[in-house]
Amino acid sequence: MLGLVGPTGVGKTALALGLSERLPLEVVSADSRTVYRWMDIGTAKPTLDERRRLPHHLIDVVDPDQSYSLALYQQQALEAIARIQARGRMPLLVGGAGLYVSAVSEGLAIPDVPPDAAYRRSLAERARLEGWQALQRDLAEVDPESAARIDPKNVRRVIRALEVFRATGRPFSDWQKPDPARGVECVLVGLRLDRAELYARIDARIDAWLSSGFIDEVRSLLDRGYAPQLPSMSGIGYREVASYLNGALDLETATQTFKHATHQYARRQMTWFNARASITWLDAEEATPERVLAAVEVAGGVHGGGGAVAGGGNQLA
Repeated sequence: MLGLVGPTGVGKTALALGLSERLPLEVVSADSRTVYRWMDIGTAKPTLDERRRLPHHLIDVVDPDQSYSLALYQQQALEAIARIQARGRMPLLVGGAGLYVSAVSEGLAIPDVPPDAAYRRSLAERARLEGWQALQRDLAEVDPESAARIDPKNVRRVIRALEVFRATGRPFSDWQKPDPARGVECVLVGLRLDRAELYARIDARIDAWLSSGFIDEVRSLLDRGYAPQLPSMSGIGYREVASYLNGALDLETATQTFKHATHQYARRQMTWFNARASITWLDAEEATPERVLAAVEVAGGVHGGGGAVAGGGNQLA
């Protein structure tokens, strides 16, 4: 199968739509935020019209107060891929969540460790009293690889890594090693931009969101009873706008914090993807469906639905 990966705001959805005019594609989303219902603008979710033009799977899977895990994503993504292929169509993996992409393309062996609510509460309280640095130090002692990779201010993810180590006796990073037997053969094409240009795109998109309903989207979620402390609501953008709505931040500060956090996230995404030598990279400003398919041919073709992309990169052979 084919995958389109890269940082937020780089243009993956638009390119996927272009590819769908040449191939019988259905998208399997690899995004950790678009799984939540009613969180549309701030997750850059494809519009209903775009989803009518190109079917998307693994979008609007759970409500914002329901738990969702990488293990569940992997199971559902593999099931969606099998259904798409059974219909004689091609799955297209699209997203910027590195672990989600790797769960499919590398077959990560994901630990089946259910949440331990009491343990999580104790660590969250410790982080509140002693600061996130205390948990980061604990993680660095037992799992330096995860400590180096996980944003230390993302207390929820640090707690999850500690929870997995406590339950299994193995570092979280050990569980995230590739297992080809679990994965799907996937040719990954990455989109990248000059950092300044990417940040400019991100900032323009955030400004557009804020002027076209994102604040109302967050207000509606809060009115529905979805607390800012929920994992879904702690995502970039939602937490800053929620802080604005509850009076903790003025709009200018919330906006600048939102943009800065998104820049940092984009850097982490690129760090993840740059570590994977198998990705074929294209400049996002010059990437066209034809160039993607040409890159796929150089990489050896893509098999999906019983065929391979061939014949000049514009048909299913």
